[in-house]
Amino acid sequence: MKPNKIHIVPHMHWDREWYFSTEESQVLLVNNMDEIMYMLEQHPDYPAYVLDGQTAILEDYFAAKPDNIDRVKRLVQAGRLKVGPWYTQTDEAIIGAESMTRNLLYGMKDSRQLGKPMMIGYVPDSFGQSAQTPMLLNQFGIRRSLFWRGLSNRKGTESSEFKWQSDDGSEVLTANFPLGYAAGKYLENDAEALKKRMDKILNVLDERANGQDELIPNGHDQMPIQENIKEVIELLNRLYPDRRFSLSTYEKFFDAIQKQPDLPTVSGEMLDGKNGRIHRSIYSVRMDLKAYNARIESKITNILEPLATLAYRCGIPYQHGLIELIWKELMKNHAHDSIGGCVSDKVNREILGRYLVAEERVDMLIDFYKRKITMAVKVNSDKDKLTLFNLLPNRESHYVQAKIVTKASGFQIHDAQNHVIPFHVIKREKIDAGLIDRQIVAHGDYEPFNQFTIELNWSQKQWGYETFTIVPMEQPLLADTKSAKTVETDAYHIIFNNNGTMTIFDKASQQTYERVLNVENQADDGDEYDFSPLRGDKPIYSADVVENANIQIDERPLSYQATISYTLMLPKDLNNRVASNSAKKAMTVKFIVTIAKASRTLQVVAKINNGVKDQRTRVLVPTNIVATESVADNQFGMIKRPVHDPMLNVWQQDHWDERPDEIYPFLTNVSLSDHQTVSVFTNSSREYEIVQESIIAMTMFRSVNWLGKSDLVRRPGRPSGIHAATPDGEMLGQITLDFGIRINPQPLADANVANMAKEYLTPTVSYNQIPFEAMHLNPAKVSLAQKYELSLPVPTAATVSVIKVSEDDSKVLLRCFNSTEQDVPLPKSINQLNLAEQSVNNQAILKPNQVVTLVVEV
Repeated sequence: MKPNKIHIVPHMHWDREWYFSTEESQVLLVNNMDEIMYMLEQHPDYPAYVLDGQTAILEDYFAAKPDNIDRVKRLVQAGRLKVGPWYTQTDEAIIGAESMTRNLLYGMKDSRQLGKPMMIGYVPDSFGQSAQTPMLLNQFGIRRSLFWRGLSNRKGTESSEFKWQSDDGSEVLTANFPLGYAAGKYLENDAEALKKRMDKILNVLDERANGQDELIPNGHDQMPIQENIKEVIELLNRLYPDRRFSLSTYEKFFDAIQKQPDLPTVSGEMLDGKNGRIHRSIYSVRMDLKAYNARIESKITNILEPLATLAYRCGIPYQHGLIELIWKELMKNHAHDSIGGCVSDKVNREILGRYLVAEERVDMLIDFYKRKITMAVKVNSDKDKLTLFNLLPNRESHYVQAKIVTKASGFQIHDAQNHVIPFHVIKREKIDAGLIDRQIVAHGDYEPFNQFTIELNWSQKQWGYETFTIVPMEQPLLADTKSAKTVETDAYHIIFNNNGTMTIFDKASQQTYERVLNVENQADDGDEYDFSPLRGDKPIYSADVVENANIQIDERPLSYQATISYTLMLPKDLNNRVASNSAKKAMTVKFIVTIAKASRTLQVVAKINNGVKDQRTRVLVPTNIVATESVADNQFGMIKRPVHDPMLNVWQQDHWDERPDEIYPFLTNVSLSDHQTVSVFTNSSREYEIVQESIIAMTMFRSVNWLGKSDLVRRPGRPSGIHAATPDGEMLGQITLDFGIRINPQPLADANVANMAKEYLTPTVSYNQIPFEAMHLNPAKVSLAQKYELSLPVPTAATVSVIKVSEDDSKVLLRCFNSTEQDVPLPKSINQLNLAEQSVNNQAILKPNQVVTLVVEV
């Protein structure tokens, strides 16, 4: 039967910032909210209004109008103002699993303080949908999903209504906006204009409808409520007497489609740009800000929360309020435009400000907990202390770096039994006394302190800490390093070449990997949304043009540190890329590679000083594996993607909105595998492409100077966003990126990639307690032993996501997921929660790409 029930749902899509600032947005918000509430209060027959699925809108509103909280509560409790379930409209491509989880956790918490959340996974404008979204939504009790971007007919259906499943079997009833969330914006009250427009809308909706009900969202970006919508609907019903138009809600629409028989079922991620632009290369614009995000997410989940939980276990309060403030500050940057970086320069500076605030809070709270625990440890002396914290259960690596600050010229480290602990100094430097404690210099003592960076092996495998005493010695300690020409570890023989690349020989597999860390540079004629190649341009490779890289290799007793540095002279901007006598600018490249002698993971810090405009720079990691698919992580799981997208051959004939380039997001790891597995880990860039079928190309950054441009090679037609200059997007100056490389002489099933990536991101951290502190604390009220170690029940082969204290402050929680392709047995005696931290029936196994939260202590 022909669709005849048309649900018109009033809403506003609220970008807190874009080409406009949050401050400008807030001024409009106050006006719009007042008008929305007046309409709902004065017209009882007006069913409901949707506040874009995010509660951050209301935080902004209440900051200006706190006296209206009760008015909002009444409307939310009556079901007429739809709030939540998210805190902000999250991106799903390069936002971590715990970030998406907390976005729902805090969004639903805020919603329930007002009434109840809208129980729909509503993401009207995010640039693609994660394959794991149905599972995340289900674990918060959400069974419905509504989105726009990413769906195409190669999912196996042309329908805009379907069931969407994740790998673990979770399922959401899903509706897709065929024409976007703004199809019904500013509906005309003129019969001729309205009929002309609505005919086009209904033609598309009719093609995609699975039953008799269709959805028209009546809203747009920052759009005020359409006050004459009832008159428009009366006109529509006269113009289309065979259809019934009505003001409705998303819930009523889902109630209707839930009754439809034979709904198709789809699975997997939604990253196709056929019916709406996805901007697959947006993952690398404003990489300075994206690196902040990756680093802060990692610090919170891998260090702060497990450390705070360890402190809680030792009798020190868990600071839920401060941690929620950190998460919310971070999540304000997780909306698709904000994390994408496709905003004005002014807004990107505001985003940077929030990252600076969030990271400062994280660092200070980490330092606070380390200090509180160390202060509470009782030792049989008044000596300085060094505490090492292992925050990752079942750690494999024993290698640790720590810093010791002392007035002494030398020292020993003793354990609880007064045994001397061996260590090696790898760096010694002077620290001004005023930086340690200004009270020292206030009393006239200007003698500097010695700061020693040391390395040692520490064998504690389980979650916990150990505190050592520092015994001053008169004999001075010097750095124990020497120069080397090559690197020889348990796993590798590594040669550093004059062209700035490495040649790695893997001893176990007898494989040689050449031109590792080759840097690719090419023109970027794109904008803040998309990379776009320049016609006639050819990439420049550092391995082909660098002749005498400066290479310094320092060998320590337990590790090597190699520094590679060189300068690339490159065409200075887009106009010079194809000129025969192009003007050049310098881009200096420095790679600092740290290799523990007993580890397979190479830790790389890249420091780029960029003077070149309009370009993309990538680092290449060869794998010797001719692959048909890559394997990367997404939220609480792994995903396989084809190296070659067959749609590249037909995208123009099939009228895709943008070319499906094989550029993809990842969160912490990406691999190619056959009998060996080569992986790239990241704590910065989250964009990769497989080139030449065997090389992992990780984007280091893109340099562009327009928010939106028209008619790109891979994105024809109108500009995305608006045509506005963004000179800060050229990324001139310094950028630092952190990533790792690991070669396993095993297939993927045995390579333990997810756990090794987790270990790379969770270093052993330390705290050195001395009698001087810039900020003082009262003595500890608890007394702790020098060593604490607790074996947590991590299921075999599972990967830890986080260790935290429940939001009700009553339980220690261990969250882990299964990144393998096999079922993982779960402990029978341990209660389980969902992501919302609600009790669920215990399951016996953890399915592939499934997450579970275990209650390890009440």
